[in-house]
Amino acid sequence: MIKILNIVGARPNFMKVAPLHRAFEQRPEIESKIVHTGQHFDAKMSDVFFEQLQMPKPHYFLGVGGGSHTEVTAKTMLEFEKVLLEEKPDLVLVVGDVNATLACTLVAIKSHIPVAHVEAGLRSGDRAMPEELNRILTDSVAEYLFITEQSGVDNLKHEGVPDEKVFFVGNVMIDSLVHYLEKARETSVLEDFGLQKDEYAVVTMHRPANVDTPEGLEAILNIIADTTRYKKVVLPIHPRTANNFKKFGLSEKLEAIEGLILTEPQGYLEFLQLMQNASIIITDSGGIQEETTFLQIPCLTFRDSTERPITVEIGTNQLLADLNPVTVHEKLLEILAGKTKKGQIPPLWDGQTSERIADILIEKLDK
Repeated sequence: MIKILNIVGARPNFMKVAPLHRAFEQRPEIESKIVHTGQHFDAKMSDVFFEQLQMPKPHYFLGVGGGSHTEVTAKTMLEFEKVLLEEKPDLVLVVGDVNATLACTLVAIKSHIPVAHVEAGLRSGDRAMPEELNRILTDSVAEYLFITEQSGVDNLKHEGVPDEKVFFVGNVMIDSLVHYLEKARETSVLEDFGLQKDEYAVVTMHRPANVDTPEGLEAILNIIADTTRYKKVVLPIHPRTANNFKKFGLSEKLEAIEGLILTEPQGYLEFLQLMQNASIIITDSGGIQEETTFLQIPCLTFRDSTERPITVEIGTNQLLADLNPVTVHEKLLEILAGKTKKGQIPPLWDGQTSERIADILIEKLDK
């Protein structure tokens, strides 16, 4: 048996590990266990995703919680080391770019246990982002690097990573999306909010660069208010964003916007249903860029750069460098007039990535 410990920390990790764990459990050669570090510890940000993705209760819950990047990384390393000593796995599998990804990678490598990194090779070029450093450091020591798009292959080659460590397999996020698309349509979220297909926009904002200053929040208010002139707006508000609106005394202005549906974070199925029926998504999320590209939904992303360039090159994603309401207004009118590009689905984004990863790991480890 090949024993694999799958690490989940923040909410996007759950959608990536769910199809992997499902694929691993179908292979008699693999014993798969889930370690939840607790980086997202709010029930709305965590528990509901385990339930909807039909993931088992984590075999280990480290309870790390919040704190600075240093605190979260250090606590995770200390707690995960205990699990590693008890389980003695053959492989530690990490996904994405959160602090838990790097922390568990470091512990595993120092214990001479190989690491597989799913979503390896992605680079934004912005080392001011903690996620970028997590990606680079994890890829520099991982043994198996599973790639979602060609840019990942190119980046790792540029960084001198040997070809035999790199595997272009596709996107596990799309595995979850494909698997749950029909189930999402069974949710009542559109009826609950009184929405019809294409009559609304979805907005999500949570990155510190956008929501940690009153100037950023004022710009978001203006963007939402302008968008409601043309479409209803659904804003599932991230806890960080909600806290900052309160902190800067802007909550009342937000709640007063006519045509805004302000709601708590949604479950995966509900949010998937909202996305696939929206006319436009306005976001600063990484994963949403990929999901909207697959769903062929226009997406405006507030980032200076993206580690997922395929979503811009052939997908439906457009980058906006700053929170400029005038620019958003222009882009919104273009999209509503049908003047946006028709996106393509990237290679190997077919819902079968987890099976390819399982095949490769069995071939490499079952010796």
